[in-house]
Amino acid sequence: MSSVADQLNNVLQKTARLIELCNALQEENDLLKLENQHTKAALEAAKVKHTDLDEKLRVLKLAKSIEGTSEKTLDIKQKINEFVREIDKCVVLLKK
Repeated sequence: MSSVADQLNNVLQKTARLIELCNALQEENDLLKLENQHTKAALEAAKVKHTDLDEKLRVLKLAKSIEGTSEKTLDIKQKINEFVREIDKCVVLLKK
């Protein structure tokens, strides 16, 4: 009978070890999920900053193109109207 008792104890010990391993893995999984969320937030912030910098660069290029030429006021007005339409499109997209 001690053989059955030994086997039972062995199974109980292995089960306890598996439970400990499962808990440790669950904790690691939770930490990794938290790290993943932080990384996603940092990536989103970087994307927003990148978009802002791209917009600033575009505005600077536009300002330099208008500043450095002697275009007629009509051409400048057309460019401004084009930008206003582009901004309106962006606003509509943001509202969606």
